[in-house]
Amino acid sequence: MAAGPNLLPAEQAFRLSARVLDPSTLEVRYNIADGYYLYRDKLRMSVEPPPAASGAPLLPPGQVIEDAFFGKVQTYRGLVVVRVPLSGARPGTGLTLVADSQGCADVGVCYPPQSQRLALKVPAAGASPEPPVEAVPAGKSFFN
Repeated sequence: MAAGPNLLPAEQAFRLSARVLDPSTLEVRYNIADGYYLYRDKLRMSVEPPPAASGAPLLPPGQVIEDAFFGKVQTYRGLVVVRVPLSGARPGTGLTLVADSQGCADVGVCYPPQSQRLALKVPAAGASPEPPVEAVPAGKSFFN
């Protein structure tokens, strides 16, 4: 029996981090491993709890490919940075980012849709943004 491809766990193939830049802007980053890609149209982002709310994510254009699973689609490789407009976020309070995504490996394997949650803090008035919070810090995995 032949061994299958050696795939990274989804959280390592598509490393998510985020930070609140100010009460009106959330920055979300996906650092995508070599040999993997994310679907642009599968990215969804929202924030909790009310009254904080997010607008539509400002997604950069992706690279158009002919995908074996979904046909002609836009994808991201490498680093992708998404800005999400916020409303109702109060300085010095916390919020939770809910980020949904789906991606594939170049070897022809697609991952099921992923949903990740990150607890973030809105900077106090006049304060600098905190460093990005990683969904899974380097060296950690859901498997260990």
